[in-house]
Amino acid sequence: MRPFGVYVHVPFCASRCGYCDFNTYTAAELGGGGSQAEYAHTVALEIRQARASFGAEAPVAQTVFFGGGTPTLLPASDLVDILGAVRDAFGLAPDAEVTTEANPESVDPESLRLLRSGGFNRISFGMQSAREHVLATLERRHTPGRAAEVVAMAHEAGFEHVNVDLIYATPGETDDDWRASLDAAIASGVDHVSVYSLIVEDGTRLATRVRRGEIAAPDDDVAADRYVIADEMLSAAGFEWYEVSNWARSSEARSRHNLLYWTDADWWGFGPGAHSHLDGVRWWNVKHPSTYAARLAAGESPAEGRETLTASERRMEDVMLRLRLRDGLPLADAGPDAQSLCAEGLVTIDGERVVLTLPGRLLADAVIRRLID
Repeated sequence: MRPFGVYVHVPFCASRCGYCDFNTYTAAELGGGGSQAEYAHTVALEIRQARASFGAEAPVAQTVFFGGGTPTLLPASDLVDILGAVRDAFGLAPDAEVTTEANPESVDPESLRLLRSGGFNRISFGMQSAREHVLATLERRHTPGRAAEVVAMAHEAGFEHVNVDLIYATPGETDDDWRASLDAAIASGVDHVSVYSLIVEDGTRLATRVRRGEIAAPDDDVAADRYVIADEMLSAAGFEWYEVSNWARSSEARSRHNLLYWTDADWWGFGPGAHSHLDGVRWWNVKHPSTYAARLAAGESPAEGRETLTASERRMEDVMLRLRLRDGLPLADAGPDAQSLCAEGLVTIDGERVVLTLPGRLLADAVIRRLID
């Protein structure tokens, strides 16, 4: 069987960050239905519905990932119950990686202990920055030192792997601010760091503020410089990049769930707006929690649409995703422009594989387009 993972989307947030365009809702936006209190029960309905669609045999989940939103806004016992529903329906591989995202202000020692004893072994905190004024621009609610505190709590609770997410090139952030954030992440003792350039998404409060001239738009050259700083500092601290935006201290610390996405494996996404993929067929659920809950209560599928990828679409996605990985792309799949990209210093050809260089990572989208064309 192809590798198989499970994604669980928890769409609730205490407040919406100004840069976020994810499918998330605060309590005030939900209206009548789709409540947090009933969410574990509702998702379990979809999980059982999905299991029935496989018939006699279903794949065993090798990874489970709870994303959001803020999964840890739900009680830890609810997250453990949802994981139990996954285990009952599909089974979990003996070495299954089970991850939840969390905001630093949404956990405490007791909730972390409950999650760990309930089967979660990896946690990812949205740190974003260690500078108060940068967090304020991003409209994050935690204080600068809180991320390091909860990382220590997670280690104390027994989590084997801990990640923090960082955002760079926020308006008003300086090189020293960014270095301070990297220093804080490294010093916290995590074994995985994800770094993302701030993107101004249409429809967000950040986009409105940029359009009004209240703050400057992120600068591409500044973002490139910040990425180089991140690579230098993380590499010096013993982290190795394995995907354009991700560094890990060891191969064991890599996100196995995300590697499923990047290597064209299969996954089933549960929850409002969740996307799924099985062997070239992709589908997605209705977005609003109330509509999602109503469909499942009526015994209906929450799926809203689906598509079957053509051979050329699958090849394009395979090139696009695999080239972002340190393992690179087989030379046979890279197309005729690989040699010229190598001469330009954007990729190396290591035996039979094409791998992005540091300059190539900075221009990854352009490199991918040339290899696909």
